[in-house]
Amino acid sequence: MERHVDFQRLARVQANIEQCSAVIRAQESDFQVEEVLPFEPDGEGGHAWLLIRKQGINTEWLARQLASYAGVPQLDVGYAGLKDRHAITTQWFSIKLEGVSEPDWFALEIEGVDILTVTRHGKKLRRGVLSGNRFQLRLTSVSGDESLWQQRLKTVAEQGVPNYYAEQRFGHEGNNLRRVAQWFETGRGPKKRHQKSLYLSSARSWLFNWVLSQRIEHDSWNQLLIGEQVLLAGTRASLFSITEVDETLCSRLKAMDIHPTGPLWGRGENQSTHACLTIEQQSLALWSDWQLGLEKAGLKQERRSLRLFPEQFQWQIEKDAVELSFFLPAGCYATAVLRELAIISDADLLQREKGPNDG
Repeated sequence: MERHVDFQRLARVQANIEQCSAVIRAQESDFQVEEVLPFEPDGEGGHAWLLIRKQGINTEWLARQLASYAGVPQLDVGYAGLKDRHAITTQWFSIKLEGVSEPDWFALEIEGVDILTVTRHGKKLRRGVLSGNRFQLRLTSVSGDESLWQQRLKTVAEQGVPNYYAEQRFGHEGNNLRRVAQWFETGRGPKKRHQKSLYLSSARSWLFNWVLSQRIEHDSWNQLLIGEQVLLAGTRASLFSITEVDETLCSRLKAMDIHPTGPLWGRGENQSTHACLTIEQQSLALWSDWQLGLEKAGLKQERRSLRLFPEQFQWQIEKDAVELSFFLPAGCYATAVLRELAIISDADLLQREKGPNDG
């Protein structure tokens, strides 16, 4: 087994995936995302909460503009997560206004930004505080028999897809992973806290992807193994071990009530045993230096579901386009769904790689 960092070689569930292809983001409206929070702001408190729809706008850049407009430090602006710039996205921002006069938010004029709701809440919106995201996607330049598309779409709706971390997690052309390798080899890590956190997250995400890819090769990504750490659906850390795979567990697995998991590496004992542990040990045998590096950095052992079930999954096939809508839990990626349907080309990414002078 060769050690490498190659996104294209990660195993796919669908066979002969190259028989179908499509383009995403031929225009920004082809990729629409709506953030879903686990609660509603209560309308009172020292933080203004804004629901904003933005197009072609970076989340961090917009947070700086909101801070400047309100006359507050950038640290006083909160958001749950970064959203794609090259898309139409709707998300919440919070701005701490204690002791500060609230500006007229609807007078803020930024091209590509629409303020939909203004309310109040008693706390700052923290990173990661969201239930998930609703996606509305339009694939264009579609090729392949409609029967194949229908078959794959139905399979995704019934069985879900492998819960891969997306390529953007690893930096442009995997640069974050190259820096991780250099760090763990030399012992000289980045000085900036943000970069350190980014590289560590990339490293453990890649190891998870590698284990998931090997489970697909073993045809067990969507099955329960003896010694599995099983995750209760709708939770992030409600786990239990299984020593015997019985009919009840199989029924719960089919109903998407429970999911098999893979390791997010860190300190502590791997709780998997028997067949599950064997696969994980074999999968990560060539990555022991990365495992040690993550442990030395102080990360704790966690688990993540091996499969992703897109909720409210719907589709419509047109002559040369496919429209999709679905909901994904926080921390999951629409690209994980798309990669099991066809060879997908990101038009925006291809344009940026050409450069501004290449036409």
